[in-house]
Amino acid sequence: MTELKCTSSANMGGKFSSMDPMDVEVPKLQEMLDRDPYLKPYEREYRRRYACFKDYIEKVNESGGGLDEFSKGYNYYGVHINADNSVTCREWAPGARALFLTGDFNGWNRSSHPYNKLEFGKWELNIPPNSDGSSVISHLSEVKVVVQTQNGELVDRLSPWATYVVAPPREEGFTYKQRVWHPQNKYQMKYPKVPKPKSLRIYECHVGIATSEGRVGQYKEFAQNTLPRIVKLGYNAIQVMAVMEHAYYASFGYQVTSFFAVSSRYGTPDELKEMLDEAHRLGLYVLLDVVHSHASKNVLDGLNQFDGTDSCYFHAGSRGEHSLWDSRLFNYSDYEVLRFLLSNLRWFCEEYQFDGFRFDGVTSMLYHSRGIGQGFSGHYDEYFGLNVDTEAVVYLMLANHLLHDFYPNMITIAEDVSGMPGSCRPVAEGGIGFDYRLAMAIPDKWIKLLKEVPDDGWDMGNIVHTLSNRRWMEKTVAYAESHDQALVGDKTIAFWLMDKEMYTHMSTISDPSLVIDRGIALHKMIRLITHALGGEAYLNFIGNEFGHPEWLDFPRVGNNDSYHYARRQWNLVDDDLLKYKYLNNFDAAMNHLEEKYGWLHQDPGYVSWKHQDDKVIVFERAGLLFAFNFHPTKSYTDYRMGVEGSGQFKVVLNSDDPAFGGHNRIDTSVTHFTDPLGWAGRRNFIQAYLPSRTAVVFSNY
Repeated sequence: MTELKCTSSANMGGKFSSMDPMDVEVPKLQEMLDRDPYLKPYEREYRRRYACFKDYIEKVNESGGGLDEFSKGYNYYGVHINADNSVTCREWAPGARALFLTGDFNGWNRSSHPYNKLEFGKWELNIPPNSDGSSVISHLSEVKVVVQTQNGELVDRLSPWATYVVAPPREEGFTYKQRVWHPQNKYQMKYPKVPKPKSLRIYECHVGIATSEGRVGQYKEFAQNTLPRIVKLGYNAIQVMAVMEHAYYASFGYQVTSFFAVSSRYGTPDELKEMLDEAHRLGLYVLLDVVHSHASKNVLDGLNQFDGTDSCYFHAGSRGEHSLWDSRLFNYSDYEVLRFLLSNLRWFCEEYQFDGFRFDGVTSMLYHSRGIGQGFSGHYDEYFGLNVDTEAVVYLMLANHLLHDFYPNMITIAEDVSGMPGSCRPVAEGGIGFDYRLAMAIPDKWIKLLKEVPDDGWDMGNIVHTLSNRRWMEKTVAYAESHDQALVGDKTIAFWLMDKEMYTHMSTISDPSLVIDRGIALHKMIRLITHALGGEAYLNFIGNEFGHPEWLDFPRVGNNDSYHYARRQWNLVDDDLLKYKYLNNFDAAMNHLEEKYGWLHQDPGYVSWKHQDDKVIVFERAGLLFAFNFHPTKSYTDYRMGVEGSGQFKVVLNSDDPAFGGHNRIDTSVTHFTDPLGWAGRRNFIQAYLPSRTAVVFSNY
């Protein structure tokens, strides 16, 4: 294998990494160091990483035809039916003794169509057309790659570059089958991509669970039924999970088996294209949840042991296995592995017109410990020591460099709990190049409070700290809960708040319930303060906007293959006699208010008041004044709140509105005039009524 080694500060074999790191020019590194002087002691490490990145780029330019050609490996590898109806097949299998193609086209003869061995572990097979000019392999033909291992054994594999794989009939087992996708008339996109949103309001979704029926949802259904809901709620982006093919449905899409194939359980590749086209027509930016941190251990229908060895696309031995996820870990230093992964990103951009990516499992990639049992204290030594996996860091730099260079509209998001400095700064500054990272501490904080702390024990200062503790000019995606909290074994915020009462007291005509009143009130407050104070983007998981009850559990042996919890009960929010509509209405109002004022793309909120005894938090952002009274029983008349601007303030959002299930305790027609005496370090103040468990947003008219 050709490896691009960058694993230590010693000579790493490349032109740039062989230099003294302090001699390596990083174009805008000084900007990062000026912004955070505490990073100055780690300047050498930033330069070393950048040297490795430059070596990778130089290697690709020298022998890969440049980054553009290198990252379109799908045009070279895999099974291709050419214009003259001949067929060309290529694979990378460095550990194999021989390769053959078999399928329904040759009566499943396992030796009649051998590949020719090329340089660097590559294999090629050319099949001429039939005598009548037709192709030997046609649309939906089933094929397999037969690999002769070093010990002479013949084993069946699916091509790593397969673009369409399907589940077999149940009586034939569970191993997926590769079918050639070559329709006579491919779906043609009708609508252009949408501009990159300034304020990113993400609806995290899963096509399979988006139906209320006990089955797997479809791409077409999602386009017709779910996308309009999302737009009506005021979200401007969707983050689509579990699209990359995964043989095990209950893995939630995170045990990928075929990286270039989109999941056929939801429909065909063309139907996914149609779904994205409809999303773009509706003005939605579309993010793919991409999994490059690990791969399924499946051998017969996955990447594992493709060439008959323990390595190939992965590290051999223990370094190539994730002990918690029971999956394989990529060898990011290998030239062909880089081609495979970078081409995978280009494939989804070019073939399906995805706008951006959410990279899963970034913490696992960044550290040799895979983040297992590691708590990140925030000390900078944790981000620059020997535990950092330089090869993975440089792969992510390459991926972000490529995506932002070729697609100016690109947004990339890192699922990283560690908070590595520079992860959301451009590669030219020495950063990893992501646009955002997920603020993963925020949902943990809310769940911890709901599980362990009584309402009157909530620490206002600690809540503010959790919501505002992020690196300056490194954007984060705030969220109160995501799919992680919805999974079986945990509970959504709504279920933590209301639990079994949701089964008996969510009707508008049922007896009053203090549990439901509290739950509806806090659900709204938690989501609004997270939205307004927690980051530069906001995310919601499908169904949580209306307080979807219970949990998410995919069909599996342990639940008798039931779909009961692998669906979304839209009937609950659509029923006008149920209180779910109140939470749904508030979610929409919150998003539409952000659309009007744009706080997510403004400077972080300025918190002027966090009163522990009163349980009140007050802050300003984007010209709005936000006030939260978390006290379970106390309401405050003429509560004084500092504000920088002067003039007249009116209520523009009020969680106590009857339309949101509130008690109508606030008169929104009242105008609040500022007083120039100042308060809480602000030049002016207003006074207003703050009922218990209520959030109020004021605007200066």
